[in-house]
Amino acid sequence: MAGNKPKKVIAVDLGGTNLRVSLVQGKKIIRYIKNSTPKTKEELLKVMDDSISILISKDVKGIGVGSPGPLENGIIKNPPNLPLKNFNLKKHLEDKFKRKVVIENDVHCVALSEAKLGCKKKNFLVVAFGTGIGGGIIIDGKLYLGENFAGEVGHIKLKKGKFFETLWQETRKKIKNAFGKDILIIDLMKMKDKKAKEILEEMYDYIGMGLASLINIFDPEIVVLNGGIKEAGDPLLSKIREYTKKYVVLPHSTEISWSKLNHPGTMGASLLVSK
Repeated sequence: MAGNKPKKVIAVDLGGTNLRVSLVQGKKIIRYIKNSTPKTKEELLKVMDDSISILISKDVKGIGVGSPGPLENGIIKNPPNLPLKNFNLKKHLEDKFKRKVVIENDVHCVALSEAKLGCKKKNFLVVAFGTGIGGGIIIDGKLYLGENFAGEVGHIKLKKGKFFETLWQETRKKIKNAFGKDILIIDLMKMKDKKAKEILEEMYDYIGMGLASLINIFDPEIVVLNGGIKEAGDPLLSKIREYTKKYVVLPHSTEISWSKLNHPGTMGASLLVSK
């Protein structure tokens, strides 16, 4: 029956590289508009507002937004790679579109979509590798926020007192310095070059150390990995599992896998208002 159909919602996946605005109904993305994320506040808001205006209709229930943190009460506090410092995006969108608006950390949105549509475990972690490293924590089937900002896994200190995401950013710089351009991890793993192997071994080690630290603290059923490094597939996953095992102190093995969802950030943002 038509009355049983899920409500339509607008899902905004706001990233430092791309801005994706989608019309979602249930588990289906009906239509989406994707743009490179503008570098100025005015242009970013214009592109976002114009995209929402194209997709919104009377039967749209609300707008869910996944954004880089930190966030507080709909205000984007000091996001990396976004020109929206201390901007109240929730109020901006509510005033303009007269709909319920919910804003959440982008990796938290990925965790929500995994909980409802993906791995569907009760206790698990999501770790996403992008410009930085973000995390989402699901405990007893629910997103765990702590007092507000839980999940900032990129800011745990690892080797030489450096943050997890600092090491990740340094890896990207080392690749560019060594080879004169950005090279995907999947392509780096195919190279026979000694420098490539050194960079990769160092990367495997700190990723293993970082994931093991999280596993030792939370003892999750599974750790779900997401982000562009997914393209490196099983060979990289095998290395990550191998190096993580070196640092885990628990007597049992925690599963580590790639996310199997398409557009988990978008689907998670839609769940913010459809749940």
